[in-house]
Amino acid sequence: MVDQKPRSIHDFATWEPVLRLLRAGDAEGQAARSVRVAGRIGRHGWSLPLRRRLPPPGRAAQTEDMRDESDAVERVQHALADIGVDDVSFTAEISPTGKVALRLLGPSPAVEPGIGTPHPGAIILVEGAVPEPWRRLPDPVPGAAPAPTADRDLLERTLRERLPGAIGATEAEITTAEARLGITLPDELKALYRVTRARWEDWGDDYEAAERESTAVGCELFALDDLYIADASSRHCRWEFAAKEAVVTPPDAAVQGLVGSPGWIVFGDNGGGDRLAVDLTPGPQGHTGQIIMIGHEGNVGASLVADSLTDLIANRHSRRHGSSGQDQPPAVAHVNIRSMPSVEAAAHPGLEVLSIGVWDSVPLSLAPVTALPRLRTLAAYPGTLADPLQIAELTGLEFLELGPQEWRVLLDAGAVPRSLSAAAITVHGNQDPLPIVAIANELLALWDRPQIIQTVLEGNLGAAR
Repeated sequence: MVDQKPRSIHDFATWEPVLRLLRAGDAEGQAARSVRVAGRIGRHGWSLPLRRRLPPPGRAAQTEDMRDESDAVERVQHALADIGVDDVSFTAEISPTGKVALRLLGPSPAVEPGIGTPHPGAIILVEGAVPEPWRRLPDPVPGAAPAPTADRDLLERTLRERLPGAIGATEAEITTAEARLGITLPDELKALYRVTRARWEDWGDDYEAAERESTAVGCELFALDDLYIADASSRHCRWEFAAKEAVVTPPDAAVQGLVGSPGWIVFGDNGGGDRLAVDLTPGPQGHTGQIIMIGHEGNVGASLVADSLTDLIANRHSRRHGSSGQDQPPAVAHVNIRSMPSVEAAAHPGLEVLSIGVWDSVPLSLAPVTALPRLRTLAAYPGTLADPLQIAELTGLEFLELGPQEWRVLLDAGAVPRSLSAAAITVHGNQDPLPIVAIANELLALWDRPQIIQTVLEGNLGAAR
């Protein structure tokens, strides 16, 4: 049973059950030495260095197998919820006598939480900054027009035959939706909602009616009130991943390779989390009003489904496929032991992102990319750079990801690029979070951004039994 008594996140008693579990999990030799642990607890998950008990042979793991852990964590989660904080990292040193020095790290509004680690995630150096692909708007396509198959009258007749008795939206309801979205709905989409507004209450909890509608339309149709614009802000992505994406639209593409667009009107789902949208900002070889699918597993781009909403209703999927652009040098290059063999091989005027991964040869020079006009992201695995100070010559960087030693070189030389909007510190293994937090705070100080606050709590667990 979880103790429901309200406790502060800065109350040692809030953390005591977690600390006891961590000490017990490091039982070997704990009587003779101090135990050092670190972890992260968030309102929706946690990462603790615990070895969980294996279930009996032939039985899957169950909630009860980790009840002590979940109860201990929930006490901290309740305290986080009370102050409106999503997560907190911590380190702790537990002496053989049970004396504890617990250090809470953050949070900071300028730092994203790490993933499954107590180390900080991306460091946002410019308030409100987003990566370049998330700032990209659609290119104009002069002459773009609806497909010849677009036929609002045929669409409406077909749906009325398939959905007799469906309750359609009124003109006033359609006008209200347009005002909410700030966009005029295309004729085909208006025709669809004049047949059915897709509200659950209109079906009277009739699941078969909902299924018939999905079959008739060709997707799980959203209610008129739930239409939304899939602009870039609707596609959330962490900075360290988003900065490594690139927007590329080949000249024969039907769909622009965007993160999102003010002309993508989402109206349905394929049942697997992928969104269907009417595309009012097509690619060079696309049609205004074509139907695209925005995948839930990708961060950039969408795929063409049908040339028109009429085609989707008629189950006529498009067979048009543009090129992938693979005949052009990539805007995103990966140099490592299995991909590109050198920085020289990656260098070309259109390069935007350079990621240097695991490398088993001599460290690499950045000289081949120092004059590239579009290079905005550099991520380098620790120990792969021959001279980190060459980074100072990359004057267009907006995101930089390096190991702690490389950051130390730049900071000590006063050579951190001032063009940066965000940064990240690559940490491998169980490195002490405190030196990493110190580097993060030095970077934040350069831009006068909120620091990762450290709070020390002291207490005593008593001697281990």
